[in-house]
Amino acid sequence: MQSIQLALPDWLIIATYFLFVLGIGAYLKRFTKDESDFFLAGRRNTAWVSGLAFLSANLGALELLGMTGNTLKYGMYVAHFYWVGAIPAMVFLGVYMMPFYYSSKIKSVPGYLKLRFDEKTRVLNAIAFGVMTLLVSGINLYAMALVLRTFLGWNWDVSMWVSAATVAAYITMSGLLSAMFTEIIQFFLIWFGLFLVAVLGILEVGGVQEVFARVPTAYSALWSTSGNAADNGMLVTWGGVVLGLGFVLSFGYWTTDFLVVQRAMVAKNLRAARQTPILASFFKMAVPFLVIVPGLIAYILSHDPDSGFALLQDGGAVNYDSALPLLVARYYPIGLVGLGITALLAGFMAGQAGNVSAFNTVWTYDIYQALFKKDASSEHLMWMGRAATIAGILISVVTAYWAKSFPSIMDYMQAIFSWVNAPLFATMLLGMFVRWITPSGAFWGLLAGMGSSVALFLAVKFDWIGKSLITLSSVASDMAANFWRAWWAWLICFAVTIGISLLTKRKPDEELVGLVKGLTKEAAAAHVPFFKTPEFYALLSMLAVIALNIYFW
Repeated sequence: MQSIQLALPDWLIIATYFLFVLGIGAYLKRFTKDESDFFLAGRRNTAWVSGLAFLSANLGALELLGMTGNTLKYGMYVAHFYWVGAIPAMVFLGVYMMPFYYSSKIKSVPGYLKLRFDEKTRVLNAIAFGVMTLLVSGINLYAMALVLRTFLGWNWDVSMWVSAATVAAYITMSGLLSAMFTEIIQFFLIWFGLFLVAVLGILEVGGVQEVFARVPTAYSALWSTSGNAADNGMLVTWGGVVLGLGFVLSFGYWTTDFLVVQRAMVAKNLRAARQTPILASFFKMAVPFLVIVPGLIAYILSHDPDSGFALLQDGGAVNYDSALPLLVARYYPIGLVGLGITALLAGFMAGQAGNVSAFNTVWTYDIYQALFKKDASSEHLMWMGRAATIAGILISVVTAYWAKSFPSIMDYMQAIFSWVNAPLFATMLLGMFVRWITPSGAFWGLLAGMGSSVALFLAVKFDWIGKSLITLSSVASDMAANFWRAWWAWLICFAVTIGISLLTKRKPDEELVGLVKGLTKEAAAAHVPFFKTPEFYALLSMLAVIALNIYFW
């Protein structure tokens, strides 16, 4: 594709954005006085601040390029990632799990595993999370490079290094504090910058009804085509959607991934912490308008020989992730193109900053301090956090080249989540709600779950076994294999954890106070009216998502 010639107003908008986020990092550095400010943003944020940062950290390359590209590949089925694959888990986190995370005053999710089980389970999870986070961070770099290459004609190498250097600069200066402030600004930039893509696309095609009329039936429904895998674009049955995505992958990501849970942990009190994911769930429900609609429009245009719309090709293979940048280029005039590019860059930088700030916290507290320097001072931990930020960014550049080799971002992401988050959810669920689960049961169960998931991934990738063996279906896509692999990993972790716990020594109840259901003070605040409680907003969120599923059945 010939690169787009940006006009002066476009360049000014992009340059202003870069200078602004760097300026925020420099300004907030004066307020970053100790490790609490750097790693925990001072723990003084309202539910709205934490909620917007919670969602913005998730609005990275996965949401923007990945989901748009996957809609082009799999159709309306991708909306499952937002509704059944996100909202119930976000509500569950706010209502049931945040009291355990927040009340125990931990600094990270692996920190909870240390208190609930022991040090070895904490370190195992910390190492797995660190590796996963750097792999995901590479996706954001890859996506940024894709946009800069598409619009500006830069080569991959220059694009990745420029993007990495910018994020490293403002995170190194003030840690999570600058990450959260920039994430809030980026949240609004993403909406303002990309909203018009969907609107202008609908107008070109001829209306919402015309959009659905011009895509195949398999691409335009959520549940009515889920009885037979061959009837829908993703080639997965409702069983894979509910068990693999809706239960294991969704709950594994939204309730245990420190990238998002960290934003709720740094709220100013327990009520704000519980409200954080629930408030974010309402915005999450609306994100499909930014990605699903453009994905369907890209499908229509790419199948219309008269539209003049063609996706990028990499090595002879279609690059689905190029759909959204190409739509921005198609619809936006001079000036607005700059805003659209800035919105995309804001999304990628928010996602990458979220991954890096979570990585430097887990590395510093759960690996470096736990294994190498238990008596580290606050100043030393801040120094280590900054060093980890730079090291994490450098490793992310390497992982970005690996992400580039996958057919789409989402295939890559879900493969990674099925290795780490899926079994971890079984460990967390049993740890928080079953008091007789033992440290040995948790460690060996988690190890068995992660090991089995990686083994299944390699077995399918190198054709040692067919996808149908794990998907229980004669036809299956890469995504269907991800869903079912996550389910088997969760089940293996769940069973091994219970089996070994029945044979090994449990912790006494007095050591589990505040960490396990039944031994923790209930979070309900009697003096708060029901319509102001997390439970009330959780109920509204669930009713809304049920209505959406019925409407698009």
